[in-house]
Amino acid sequence: MNELVVATTNQGKLREIKDLLSDFNLKITSLSDYPQIPPIEETGQTFADNAEIKALTVSHFTGKLTMGEDSGLEVQALNNNPGVFSSRYSGPGANDFKNNQKLLADLTGVPLDQRQACYQSCVVLARNEKILSRVQGFCPGIIAMEPKGQNGFGYDPLFIIPEYQKTFGELDPSIKARISHRSKALQQMRTFLDGYL
Repeated sequence: MNELVVATTNQGKLREIKDLLSDFNLKITSLSDYPQIPPIEETGQTFADNAEIKALTVSHFTGKLTMGEDSGLEVQALNNNPGVFSSRYSGPGANDFKNNQKLLADLTGVPLDQRQACYQSCVVLARNEKILSRVQGFCPGIIAMEPKGQNGFGYDPLFIIPEYQKTFGELDPSIKARISHRSKALQQMRTFLDGYL
């Protein structure tokens, strides 16, 4: 069985990737399985940069098929911030709760019809420090006035999907698995993996 190392310690992200690739004959591992790999500095200016850094660094240490994924939220009213800083938006000690609180604070006074946002995901596949494939996925939405729902992670309780008038936090995870930015990127990566494996 082929092994795919996902270059992440984010358990929510890992769970989504495992679910979306569950029908492949792959043993999916993560950085938790390779504690000897030093912390990866995400110094890129874009999601694609950071996904490449993760994929190439981990493939260097493991020699195995590696997936780097970087994703985040871009809010139009905030000049597309938090962007690549999405997971560390609230500074040192950042977590989902603090990031959501900062986002709401930064949008104080901005009406709902001016809270357009987009989740973006870039997925890079590498092996032996060579990039094999690079794909991107996008999911447009609106930032809610307050968190709603317990599903998902990150900014999901604030991210309204207009078609459903509910946040990802409220929607059934099976709907997110179909329409999310990460899902759209991984659907493209599945096509590559089909031929590669």
